Amino acid sequence: MRLPRLVLVVALLAVLVLLIAGPGTRMGLWDFRTGFGLMRWAAYIGLGAAAAAVLLLMAPSVRRAGGMVLAGALLIGLGVAFVPWNAMRAARQVPPIHDISTDTAGPPQFMDILPLRADAANPAEYGGAEIAQQQRTAYPELRPYKSALPPAQAFEQALEAARKMGWDIVASDPASGRIEASDTTMWFGFTDDVVIRVEAEGGGSRIDVRSVSRVGKSDAGTNAKRIRAYLAALARLG
Repeated sequence: MRLPRLVLVVALLAVLVLLIAGPGTRMGLWDFRTGFGLMRWAAYIGLGAAAAAVLLLMAPSVRRAGGMVLAGALLIGLGVAFVPWNAMRAARQVPPIHDISTDTAGPPQFMDILPLRADAANPAEYGGAEIAQQQRTAYPELRPYKSALPPAQAFEQALEAARKMGWDIVASDPASGRIEASDTTMWFGFTDDVVIRVEAEGGGSRIDVRSVSRVGKSDAGTNAKRIRAYLAALARLG
């Protein structure tokens, strides 16, 4: 029974490495590159445990003595490997961009959040036509929110929706129709910044939203997902 138990211990080690990858990054114990590396090593260890379990299960005597333990190690190892593989697969399905806006021609601009982004790897300036084209191809559904409310009331609604999202409101300026906020992702603790612009259009208002990551070339679709959720929150209030 020694070998099956050893394989199970290795599979559980893969679980541990996977579980500390994100929280360790969030707590500042290491940077996100190390966190990603730990996820990759968790996958390697998990696959190694799964492969060892399969080989041992092929031996009748070992299978009889520790088949259940090996089956558990196999399932755990494959489960651990699936998590980073699935994350990588999802990232590859979207363009490697990190700046998403409902207005790609004249995206809302950050002001009050700029000092908080002083050390950010990604600039606050919009990337231009190439980024806009990649966004339109990947996320054609992301468009400005049109409200029948006048700008002052639409602004209050936009602010309420931002609060319901649980974002950290950094600035709220009704005069200019600008709201700035930050949001922190749950697992790795990445901080992304959001700027909302409310302006008059026709007899109502137009609300534009822009979400930008502070680090990472690709956001794996996080900013687009955040904007979709915010637009949905606006629709529920409207």
